[in-house]
Formats: sequence, structure tokens, C-alpha cells
Amino acid sequence: MADIPTYGQVPGEAVYALTRRTSYRIPAPPTMRNHGNFILSVSELGRFLAQQAESLGIAVLPETPATRLLVQEGRVVGARTGDRGRGRNGERLANFEAGSDVVAGVTVLADGPQGLLSSAAIERFGLAGENPQIWALGVKEVWRVRRPLRRIIHTMGWPLRAFAGYGEFGGSFVYPMGDDLVSVGFVAGLESRDVELSVHDLLQEFKTHRLVWSILRGGERVAWGAKTITEGGFYSLPRRFNAPGLLLVGEGAGLVNVPRLKGIHYAIESGWLAAEAAFRVLERGDVPSRIGALDSYDASLRRSGLWQELYEVRNMRQAFDKGFFVGGALASAMTVTKGHAPNGRRPTHPNAAAPLVRTGRARRYPKPDGKYIFDKLSSVFASGNRTRDDQPSHLRVETRVRRPVAEAWEWMCPAQVYEVGRDLGEGMVSVHVTPSNCVQCGAITAKGGQLTPPEGGSGPEYTVT
Repeated sequence: MADIPTYGQVPGEAVYALTRRTSYRIPAPPTMRNHGNFILSVSELGRFLAQQAESLGIAVLPETPATRLLVQEGRVVGARTGDRGRGRNGERLANFEAGSDVVAGVTVLADGPQGLLSSAAIERFGLAGENPQIWALGVKEVWRVRRPLRRIIHTMGWPLRAFAGYGEFGGSFVYPMGDDLVSVGFVAGLESRDVELSVHDLLQEFKTHRLVWSILRGGERVAWGAKTITEGGFYSLPRRFNAPGLLLVGEGAGLVNVPRLKGIHYAIESGWLAAEAAFRVLERGDVPSRIGALDSYDASLRRSGLWQELYEVRNMRQAFDKGFFVGGALASAMTVTKGHAPNGRRPTHPNAAAPLVRTGRARRYPKPDGKYIFDKLSSVFASGNRTRDDQPSHLRVETRVRRPVAEAWEWMCPAQVYEVGRDLGEGMVSVHVTPSNCVQCGAITAKGGQLTPPEGGSGPEYTVT
């Protein structure tokens, strides 16, 4: 196989605790040490792996979303692809093409966080874990800079607030991508109680800190992107990772190590194990849709190193429900004892169940200038988004909701898809939806709506993010 495209090994690393005006370098927690790891672009890696697959004779169908699982007599037999060429109201246009049924002996779902088919399979076959799944939202920019950055940086603290009552959890990253590019991003949990919490605007605020300004000043933003990150951890994993004719892999199955900020290698490893399990079934002439035929995949996962890693940090994300300082102390205890203290299963709560409050947070967000601080619409343009204005909406949301919910959706969305509409009385308002702005981050699914695959070829065109 050709060399995987990377930006080299981590040249050095630093972790900082931030206040509004200062930064304090702190020892890197064991979960955040990256010596020996490689820096890469997920979009570049995806294209590279697709090329490798095609060189081996595998058919790759780009711009072809799978919109529905095919289930016959309780067994998965494939997936249906989406239609193309429909108008805003679902009518057939001149270029209409109906979707197709792709039939397979084994269907492996790798549709990532908020994956429609993985979520449907977990519900259809009763696979949900002990805890409900939760998510964070990450927003990232890639900058062309004048001076090379010779270390990776992670931060905690500002601009998030430490008090548990706000329900804010997250942090930032700044990664070098060669000598002239830097990736800077911010991640925050979607269980925040503040109606005005906006991860896009938190990133802009984070960039005003002198630690970040000293890296980016004089540079130019060249790309932007946003995506949800699965955060539930070990107790939110499915009870089983297979059903008759079906295997679940990667982040769609919840395989993310939140304290380490890592999940790509879990997706690759679980995909490898799934391929081995499917091959063994076919090799021995078994029927993949037979109940239990694919159980070897679950057994391989549970014997793997990723399973042990996830078990050791099984309650670490939940610890921060008690705020930054108490959560940090509990996380330290869990790190030292490999998760044994404090013991027991700590619950998670659905993101959409968080009570909502107003604190005036938005007053602190910096005003866009189009050069260093950017608004949401210009960022959608920077994502390469190419969605037809007249195609059917791929967003399933209520358009009549309580005002705090509508305001939370408006602030939460990094692409300005949702806007509070007219007052309907009794505390209810209408919601105006602009689907063509959507970059398919998935945040709306965590907050009570549903993202579905849009028409093939729609959405952001990520190249280096």
C-alpha cells in the first residue's frame, strides 16, 4: 500500500489552562500525551483509502447516500440509496433518478456520528446500551500561517465556564499541518444549558486569546468545517455490535475515546475486525443472516485493546457533569486507578433533556470582521458547501416549538440553518429552516430533530479539514 498521507509525527506538545487574559502551561494528562502519533487530515485520509479500495477492485459509490436499511424477516439484506432530482416538495424533476437497492450478504454500517442507518439499526434490533448516547460539536478552521508551529496544543478552561450549573464541557486544539498550515478547533458538549452557547462563536472568541493570536496573526483562513463527536463512552456502547446480516463499526457504534480525543484508529480497527468476521463466515459457508453467525465480531472487539482502553475511561466524561474542578479531580482519580475509583456506572442524560437558561453569553462573542473573526454564513462558504436551494429538505424538525428551544437551535447551529420566526402565542414560536446552508454536522439530531442524508453530492466539500 502507498504511504498514508500525513503531516508527520507530533513534533512536541503543550497543554494549557486558560483564563480570559492568561495561559498556564500544565503537565499533559496521560490521556492527552501524543508522542509518536501522526498528524493527518481526515478528509485526505478518506480519499486515500477510497483510492486504495478501488485499486483492489472494490466498487466505491461516491455521492450515493444510503437512506434506508433493507430488512426481510428480521434480517438485514442491504440498503436502499436515495433518489436524485426531486424538487423542494418531493416532485420529480426532469433529471429524476430513483434510488436503488444494494443487496449484500453482510452489511457493514460505518456512517459515523449521528449515522441514520446505525441509529435505525440500534433501535430496530434493540441494541441500545445502558446509558443514552450523547454528543459534542466541534468546529474547525484551517489557516495558512507565516511561521511554522512546532508543537500541538490543547487547552481547557476559558472561554467555557467551570461552574456545573452551566453544563459546559470541552476544550480546544491547535495542530500544525506542515510548515505553512495550522488547524485550530473548539469542541463543546451539546448538553449545555445556555440558550446562547454557540461553538462556532466560541471558536472565534478562543482565537482572540493572545496564545492563539500569536500563532495565527498575519495568516489567512483557507477552510472551515463542523461535525458532532460521539461522547457517551463505554456505557453508551451498543449491547451488541451485530444483528443478522449486519455489523456496526466506528463512531456510528460509539467507538470514541473522549479523554484522548481519538476515534479514527478505533474506526479503522473495528472495520478490520468486522471484515475478518464477515470473511470467516463466508469462508466456512455459513449464512451471515443466521442469528449468531456474526457473533465472532463482538468477541474480537471485546478482546481488543480498544475495548480495554474504553473500559478504563468508562466514567470520565460523566465526571465533568459536576463542573470543571470536581470533574477534573474525579478524572485524575480514574486515571490513576484505571477507572476503578470512583467505581460503578455513572449515568448520562440525553442532550435534548438539558434545561435551558439565558445568561447573556452572546454579548461576549467578538464581532465578525471578515479577516480574523468570521460569521457563520461566510464559514459555510469556506466549507465548499454545494447544496441545491430547491432540493427536498433533509432535516426533520418541528417548526413550532417553545421559544427557548428555537433560540437554542439558532445559536447551536454553526451554519445558520435555523432562525426564530414569528410569535405564535403561549410561549411558542415558528422556526424558519434553510436546509441549503446545512453542513450536516448532526447537532440537530442531538437536540431533538433528525438529520437525514441529503441528495447525493450535496453538502460541504471538505478537502483539508
